[in-house]
Amino acid sequence: MRFSTSLPVEVLKMAYDSVVSHKFRSFLTILGIVVGIITAVVVASILTGMRQSIVAMFEEYGTNNIYLFHLSTGFGPPNRDERNRKPLTWDDAQAVLAQSSSVEDITTVAVNIGSWGSGFDDNMIYKDKNYRWALTDGVEPNYAQVTNLHIRTGRWLTEMDNYERRNVLVIGINAVEALFNGDPDEALGKVIRMNGQSWEIVGVLEKRQAGFFGENEEDRKIFMPFRTARKVAPTRDAVLHIAQAKTGQLNDAVNEIEGILRLRRGVKYGEPNDFDVKTADDFMRQFDGIIAGIGSAAIAISLLGLLVGGIGVMNIMLVSVTERTKEIGIRKAIGATRGAIVFQFLSEAMALTLLGGVIGVAISIGISNLLLALLPSLPAKVELWMILTSLTVSVLIGLVFGVLPARKAAKLDPIECLRYE
Repeated sequence: MRFSTSLPVEVLKMAYDSVVSHKFRSFLTILGIVVGIITAVVVASILTGMRQSIVAMFEEYGTNNIYLFHLSTGFGPPNRDERNRKPLTWDDAQAVLAQSSSVEDITTVAVNIGSWGSGFDDNMIYKDKNYRWALTDGVEPNYAQVTNLHIRTGRWLTEMDNYERRNVLVIGINAVEALFNGDPDEALGKVIRMNGQSWEIVGVLEKRQAGFFGENEEDRKIFMPFRTARKVAPTRDAVLHIAQAKTGQLNDAVNEIEGILRLRRGVKYGEPNDFDVKTADDFMRQFDGIIAGIGSAAIAISLLGLLVGGIGVMNIMLVSVTERTKEIGIRKAIGATRGAIVFQFLSEAMALTLLGGVIGVAISIGISNLLLALLPSLPAKVELWMILTSLTVSVLIGLVFGVLPARKAAKLDPIECLRYE
């Protein structure tokens, strides 16, 4: 074998040959790195996909919308201390619309009037079929416009439906599948039983394009006129207001709404709000906090795997230095410098860890594609930045943990090396 003292390419080739010549040993050495990379990339791909789904949902509902509720909204249950807060009212919404110069429109929702223990039974019955999983809301006629909701067949709720408190419904796709074999045209005009009363289906919702794990809460929704909801579920006084800010005036609208509601609810200066005002950005910040927690746990597990892999690489390189003591002596005898020896062993260590990174990324892409095939609703996509970050970290692991073996090899005395048996 010819040893070069000047060409880095020659040294890199020798490093590659050394790794390839001990395939099984090399694989066992980098196993920790492979596991660490798989963990990091798969979790990152799932979390990134989930975030993209949430962003798409808010964009579809409207990024200029502001959500007003007397309890904390978002991800997780409301604070126990909030239970004594009085609900917002329809008059609050009208005051916001009248007094705020930045609010384009506002709609009021009687939310989930069929929740457990509410006194309203929203189990839908049609002939011998029923649908028990409805989320029933009472909404105003402008709800569809404010939330960018579309009708697949039939019509939306009208001002006359609301004024006369008619028993009419617009239903989601899940109820159509349960009661009418998934045929929206068959559902239109049918009369179902709910809460001991008869209700006419006047419209069927178009399924939202965006969803979380392939599902959207609206798929389960049953919409009735707001005043009808007040009639059939008088004890459900909690309402959600959705305000639509004028273009480019979202922050101004939030500030004005807070000021109006604080004044109406008698909140004193310096006291926190006794109501919740959130925008799509606020919800995303909440979700990002959850992602950060999950991501931190995944990074910790990944780092543990990378640490084990790095220690394995350092150990095998130290063994390699001992095994190749005579080779190192010959190289030094024919003029190899300490820098050349260090470069060779660092190259071998980085080649090992890079190989682990490549294998880990390849398996991660395979797992991601498998998840998409088996669970299309689970967003998991490996992006370019994940691949580049993984490979960079893999190389850095080799660089860090290869320093000690490389320095040990470079410090060996050539005469003692030549005598080594």
